[in-house]
Amino acid sequence: MIHNGFGSIAEELGLADMLPFGGKWIFEGKDVKEKPAGERIRLILEELGPTYIKLGQMMSTRPDIVPAAIILELEKLQDKVREFPFDEVKAIIEDELELPLEELFTEFNPVPIAAASIGQVHKAILPSGDIVAVKVQRPNITKTIDTDLEILHNLARIAEKRYHWARDYGINDIVDEFSLSLNMELDYGIEGRNAEKIAAQFKDDDMIRIPEVYWDYSTKRVLTMEFVERIKINDVKSLDEIGFDRCLLSKRFTEAMMKQILDEGLFHADPHPGNVFVQPGDRLVFLDF
Repeated sequence: MIHNGFGSIAEELGLADMLPFGGKWIFEGKDVKEKPAGERIRLILEELGPTYIKLGQMMSTRPDIVPAAIILELEKLQDKVREFPFDEVKAIIEDELELPLEELFTEFNPVPIAAASIGQVHKAILPSGDIVAVKVQRPNITKTIDTDLEILHNLARIAEKRYHWARDYGINDIVDEFSLSLNMELDYGIEGRNAEKIAAQFKDDDMIRIPEVYWDYSTKRVLTMEFVERIKINDVKSLDEIGFDRCLLSKRFTEAMMKQILDEGLFHADPHPGNVFVQPGDRLVFLDF
């Protein structure tokens, strides 16, 4: 019902071809048509851009309403989204930090170690010798997201006027909250400050780690943090091969989240497996605040 409803709204706005559910993109082209449904949805969300990738990330954490086969594909949106070229990465860093890349870093890997909806991450070495992870925002992303959010708001308003399920779910309020969150993500300064606030919560807990922020190498569009070796918390095969205690990890993760929510009132609101990692000693690492 929901998919059909959105399809009807999209037709009114001339946007039917842009929707992953019931849109023509799913069926046009032999290569796309022959792919499994989950992969088709993921590819279309990637093609639509950052806003829709973020929606896909949200859905990847909802196995209660999304089939397992689709979840497996949507999880790839957490850190394996299409990369953008290194020359654009270099241009953004030099524009933000006002120095040539070669003066800022003694080494900079042009191949990203992760790519997600808002930006991608590169491993680098500072003149001090510190190994860092440099997150760079996608080019022209603010304009793209503004346009996407305007479309989503229009869809939400029409949906609540025409469909009872949209009013029941409060679609317009959901889009408002989503917009607020997404716009805050466009300022890496907010993310860095949030990371430091969460780190302060666990300053006496060696089992929870938040990478250090390097403010001299960070701006609104570039965030440089301590690089940490880690394993994704849902990489069960690797965890078992190395000998991690998954029960203990589950307990520590739950306690860490409850501490943030109930004791501190400031918490990581997007703890999907692309943002939670494991280190030796069954230590948890939280990223992306």
